[in-house]
Amino acid sequence: MPARLGLILFFAVWMIAALVGMARAAPYAAMVIDARTGEVLHATNADTRLHPASLTKMMTLYIAFEAVRNGELTMDTQVRIDPFAAKEPPSKLGLRAGQKIAFRYLVRAAAVKSANDAATSIGIAISGSEAAFARRMNRTAKALGMTRTTFKNAHGLTESGHLSTARDMTTLGRHLLYDYPQYYNLFSRRQTSAGIKTVANTNRRLLDAYQGADGIKTGYTQAAGFNLVASAKRGDERVIATVFGGKSSTARNAKVAELLDLGFRKAPSRAPIRRPDMPLYAGEVGESSKTVRVAGAPTSSLRPNQRPGGAIATVVAQAVAETARQDEDRIQAGINAAMAEADVVTRQAPDTPDPGVRPSMRPENLILAVSEPDVEPEPEREVVTRLSTSGGHLWGINIGRYPNRYDAEKVLLRTALAEVSTLDGSLRKVHQSSKGFEATFQGMTRDQADRACRRLQARNVTCFMIGPS
Repeated sequence: MPARLGLILFFAVWMIAALVGMARAAPYAAMVIDARTGEVLHATNADTRLHPASLTKMMTLYIAFEAVRNGELTMDTQVRIDPFAAKEPPSKLGLRAGQKIAFRYLVRAAAVKSANDAATSIGIAISGSEAAFARRMNRTAKALGMTRTTFKNAHGLTESGHLSTARDMTTLGRHLLYDYPQYYNLFSRRQTSAGIKTVANTNRRLLDAYQGADGIKTGYTQAAGFNLVASAKRGDERVIATVFGGKSSTARNAKVAELLDLGFRKAPSRAPIRRPDMPLYAGEVGESSKTVRVAGAPTSSLRPNQRPGGAIATVVAQAVAETARQDEDRIQAGINAAMAEADVVTRQAPDTPDPGVRPSMRPENLILAVSEPDVEPEPEREVVTRLSTSGGHLWGINIGRYPNRYDAEKVLLRTALAEVSTLDGSLRKVHQSSKGFEATFQGMTRDQADRACRRLQARNVTCFMIGPS
């Protein structure tokens, strides 16, 4: 009987321990996609909201790259370390309050070592505070299509409401790969200099063990378990696999390798690369999103005040409105004629300019052509590059600075399609400056520019008005 009771007691204790262990184990979730197309190849609990741990730093780094791209700061900017960031718990770089360090070293430490003090310093350097940076993280997540993610901090340490999903983190990993390929090599470095010390990659075991692995980010907290978003490339194929809730780093890496193998088996050997759309710039626009910075705005109106009341005032107002409508009709007729002629020129010489066509008539130099419908046309049309009757359309808006003309034009087109009613009739124009390529809309009245900026800022798009000067 004592032996039997002892055996029963042993099994009871063992069962209780097992149940406690199961209760403490983080929930498991996984996702595998073909990175080229975004096609889902495998999913388990992919939309369950879980603790992302240091996978959070992928968003911190994404915004860091975005901030550099849009001129908010540079990789060489000297960042003064805030005491709040210096007090973050490990893993950390060992930053001291008040010291200065180049922004690039913070980025390296966050990407490679997963340093919490570096991640918080990145957020404060960009947004001024961790809370403001978290709001920007959430705006960016929404713009990327991460519909079930909420960020509360820049590092990923457990905090109430700080949650994401395997699907959302896989989406973020794909955007890091395609939106900022110039920085992607950070995630495959086994070690790197972080200014004050050399740091080792938290993901180096998988990078060394799995053929083709080149990133992306590990994460661990007790609440989250062992997490990892991994990417690997073999030939023309690339697969991204995400795991939440691994029981150990070894078990997690083994599971990720298994999922990557599954992805390479299911992915076609050849597939078109469908790059995800880069989100609209989600830079800082202020808490109220109502402040509009005006460049070169006059301090007072140049238009005389209208005398109040009376039938004469009404008649004059009607005549002015009718004249404006007629002007608009003539301008539109000129635009249609010019565009038709440009289409003819384009069809005649799709690859190389026709030497017989004057430069001003080539489509790339065409802005507006104005002709009088009632006037006999001349033998050859002249393309007018500026409207003589602007009607006060001397204002514009600027929606950001970009490193190349292609990116600027892409953002202009996407913004024009998103705000057709507000930007209809304006001209998309890219200006090259010493700092990059300015994306602007021109040919607007002051009221149109003000209204356009307010609408764009309400959608978290940075915008400021450009005055006549």
